Amino acid sequence: MTCEGHWRGLERVYLAAPINECLSPTIDIGDGKATINLLLSERMHHSARAVHGSIYFKMLDEAAFFAASSLEREAFLLTTTFNLYLTRPVSEGKLRAEGRVVNQNRSQIVAEAVVFNDDGKAIGRGSGIFARSRIRLEDLPGYLEKQSLWAAAFPSFRGTLLEPPQVQSSMLPMRKCLAAVA
Repeated sequence: MTCEGHWRGLERVYLAAPINECLSPTIDIGDGKATINLLLSERMHHSARAVHGSIYFKMLDEAAFFAASSLEREAFLLTTTFNLYLTRPVSEGKLRAEGRVVNQNRSQIVAEAVVFNDDGKAIGRGSGIFARSRIRLEDLPGYLEKQSLWAAAFPSFRGTLLEPPQVQSSMLPMRKCLAAVA
């Protein structure tokens, strides 16, 4: 597989994650770097009406994680440690997290990320160490292009001859999200 194919496969893996069905982020992965964009909504707020720190963490960890993963073509990486600093609150708009690899050796990859608000101001930053797992990338839902989006989103149907009903397959992820926020 080419580098480009590897990066697009990682993007499919990211988008197939169940949590991303509700949040609808976008991702762009390149050589040692990754960018994630997320449109904010009030359902991401804590009681003081600003975005909850878990959203910052998710974006920072994933931008650094996928920057590191862009350099590992066989194994799924695991976050072994992650430090973050939340420097500015935000309550609306769009966030952009940019991750990049800062060091790599035989056993681990170190990457950092910065998350920006709509005005381009840094509102948080973090760094993490990522180690190879025993999970093969090719075994992850969505990594191989030949997998259908249905199989990536619903791994229990992978390898079966079952075809999803047209209307229900497009509505199921939305139903899950609505149930989760109701």
